[in-house]
Amino acid sequence: MIKRQLLTEIQRFSHKNKAIIVLGPRQVGKTTLIKTLMGGDDYLFLNGDDNAVAKQLSEADTFKIKQIIGNHTKIFVDEAQKINNIGNTLKIITDQMPHVELYISGSSSLEMNQAMQEPLTGRKFEFELYPISWKEFENHIGYLSAENQLEHRLIYGMYPDVLNDPTLETKTLKNLTQSYLYQDILALAGIRKPDILDRLLMALALQIGNEVSYNELAQLLQIDKGTVMKYIDLLEQSFIIFTLPSFSRNLRNEIKNNRKIYFYDNGIRNAIINNFNGLETRTDKGALWENFLIAERRKQNAYTQNYCRTYFWRTQIQQEIDYLEESNGEIRAFEFKWNNTKKYRYPATFANTYESIPALIDKNNFREFIG
Repeated sequence: MIKRQLLTEIQRFSHKNKAIIVLGPRQVGKTTLIKTLMGGDDYLFLNGDDNAVAKQLSEADTFKIKQIIGNHTKIFVDEAQKINNIGNTLKIITDQMPHVELYISGSSSLEMNQAMQEPLTGRKFEFELYPISWKEFENHIGYLSAENQLEHRLIYGMYPDVLNDPTLETKTLKNLTQSYLYQDILALAGIRKPDILDRLLMALALQIGNEVSYNELAQLLQIDKGTVMKYIDLLEQSFIIFTLPSFSRNLRNEIKNNRKIYFYDNGIRNAIINNFNGLETRTDKGALWENFLIAERRKQNAYTQNYCRTYFWRTQIQQEIDYLEESNGEIRAFEFKWNNTKKYRYPATFANTYESIPALIDKNNFREFIG
């Protein structure tokens, strides 16, 4: 089993009389992670996907909750967003049973926040778990083996089941997109026309690394802009995509309101467009590399609690920088190239205005950026 970075981080916050909540997409290992945290101890496992369990917990009062828990001192509520009124149930446990360690998982940050934001205010520590990180992968199989798989991972991504059985990579990714990701989003939004969601995901997958216009997407899909925005928000809340806004502070000709959209996992993106061709024949090599690096950086920032705002930068005269981080008044800039075959010329306008010289990240030094 690949050791997860988040395991050590969560252990620091355990035993503090607060609920531990782990959010993230389905099939990234949330259940395995929390069960590992339990060690060999006896604990009560409550599965929100089980309708009988969900019914009992949604209707529970204090007396009934104590009966359900019995003598257990550790409880794991899996897929908690599926349980009505779960926030109030968990509040009763944290308030009236301080001896109980409470662990919760969920695959929709929107539903979890709606259910728990008010009842668990001040009563929880929240974490996010993503597909396997490159650092976790390399620590598990070693530097040389990981290096040999770099191009392959740009195509098939880092989901645990994909890594565990290389003979079924394509089938696994197809099942993930069709059975889990779509299913959760459709149920969450009550979407009656899944073909629109399918076409939206296709459009977004074909535009990674490029600026996305909600107006253009609305025209392409023949729906209104509000619906596009709603669906993209749902995709973000379900941990399939994330948004990178444009950076603007001082210059008149900076692009101010645009955004780029990336996928948390390259394999999911390639499954959506049904393209698993090797890197040598692809025209989107640069986009795959950029998506991989930004997604990996996002994982590391989350796992190491590196709180920063992230952006891209572009001007109306096509000066551009792929990725920026702003933290404590400092701006760090990065440009991504798969092959660093010629000298990189960074935009002097940006460097002079923001006192930051972009660093070039390529396949020879990327570990410094994502590690």
